[in-house]
Amino acid sequence: MRVPFQCRHRPGHSLNSRIQGTRVIVALMSITMIGPLAIHLFLPVMPEVKKAFDIPDSLVGMGFSITLLVMGCVTLVYGSLSDRYGRRPVLLAGLALFCAGTLMAALAESIEALLIGRVIQALGAGSGVTLARAIARDTYGTESLVKVVSYLTMASALAPMVAPLLGGMMIDALGWRSAFWFSLAAGIAITAAVYLVLRETRPVADLARQSPQMWRNYVALLRQPVFTAYILGSGFAVGGWMALAAGSSFLMQDTLGRSATEFGMYFVFFPLCYLIGSLVSSRLSGRISIEAMVLAGNVFMAVATAVQIAFILGGTLTPLVLFIPGCVSCLGQGLALPNAQAGAIRVMPHLAGTAAGLSVFGQMFFGAAFAQWYVLIADGTPMALVITVGVGNALALLTALVPWAMRNRTVV
Repeated sequence: MRVPFQCRHRPGHSLNSRIQGTRVIVALMSITMIGPLAIHLFLPVMPEVKKAFDIPDSLVGMGFSITLLVMGCVTLVYGSLSDRYGRRPVLLAGLALFCAGTLMAALAESIEALLIGRVIQALGAGSGVTLARAIARDTYGTESLVKVVSYLTMASALAPMVAPLLGGMMIDALGWRSAFWFSLAAGIAITAAVYLVLRETRPVADLARQSPQMWRNYVALLRQPVFTAYILGSGFAVGGWMALAAGSSFLMQDTLGRSATEFGMYFVFFPLCYLIGSLVSSRLSGRISIEAMVLAGNVFMAVATAVQIAFILGGTLTPLVLFIPGCVSCLGQGLALPNAQAGAIRVMPHLAGTAAGLSVFGQMFFGAAFAQWYVLIADGTPMALVITVGVGNALALLTALVPWAMRNRTVV
């Protein structure tokens, strides 16, 4: 992978600087992938766990849902802890928790032990998605931050694409525990890479500016209109997409009578378009402002959603009506979300860890909330999709106007 920038604490254009920059990026991408990999690798495991422990669907499903819930909550804690105690020790502690929980899950002889292992695994995995962005801000500054966050966003989108297939292949060949042994091996390798490659990046001078109470840092950030707009906008955008993902599954299989395999074949284009948008975002970094990219991405999402709603209200519902606008919306997300995350982190640089934690929490919280909202109002017709996705993307566009209107006052 070509990395066209160096770590800011290693200036110059020497070969060693470029090699070090590449190593750091690869390490950060690996850290980012560990959470989504652990979440989605469990999907093909669920039927086998149900058979092994002879338990109902609702109980085995907790092994998936509880991971999302725990990861979303602990992102808030990791960000603030890293601002106060440093990125490296907090990250290494989180990775150690991930490995311990994965080992417990791999050795579990009961569903209770498996669920406890998954909780511990999620407690540790939450460190990666949060601290990778904070470390990126410390290491590369604001100049290359969008490029780095785009790489991290692509890594987080890649994991859900490969994890179910990889897990299914391992389970068929070696049994369901092999998925956890693979996760453990990956966790150990990533921990070793962090220990060898990453150094402490937290500026020592900023420690004196920390409040001893975490909530004061949250209040300080949320009092900034631009920061709050970035957090809410990202959350609304992800929420709309989660509702689209859930709604497309129900409408494809229940309303249109298509198979799960056909749905899966269409669905793979969603993360693919998101990856393309993230790549474009990284290429345009430095040429177009963060505020403009966030607004442009949200315009893409709003237009795509409006076209989709027009077709549905006009009585046309086909797989292409669901997935072509959905792909355009994912492309817009790839343009907007890396820039929104970078914009949120740079508002108050000395609270980069806390800002990264709030950013990830907002996306997980609103994603879960909108998906649950869709399920609650779904009635077998496309109207639930129209309402939920329409509200999510409309709110995302409105919040994107705030940073644009205040762009001359944004902290750089």
